Amino acid sequence: MPGFVLIVRDRGDADPAIRVGITVSKKVGNAVIRNRMKRRFRALAREVLPVAGIPGADHVLIGRNSGIERPYADLKAELAKALARVRK
Repeated sequence: MPGFVLIVRDRGDADPAIRVGITVSKKVGNAVIRNRMKRRFRALAREVLPVAGIPGADHVLIGRNSGIERPYADLKAELAKALARVRK
């Protein structure tokens, strides 16, 4: 099971900017754990979305319980795979 849920929605305007939203609920853990997960997601977004993201769309990453325990490389691979599936 991946460490996040990815939702991608086309905005339908002429702006090609890629926007990112990150959310991690209290079910995942305390504030320290949630903030650590958000920092990891921000780093993933900076690294993966400029290459594999969809221009003109909003990308939302929703943190899951297993996300904080996953190695960063696995999260990166999962995000790239999820974006490739969305592109199809």
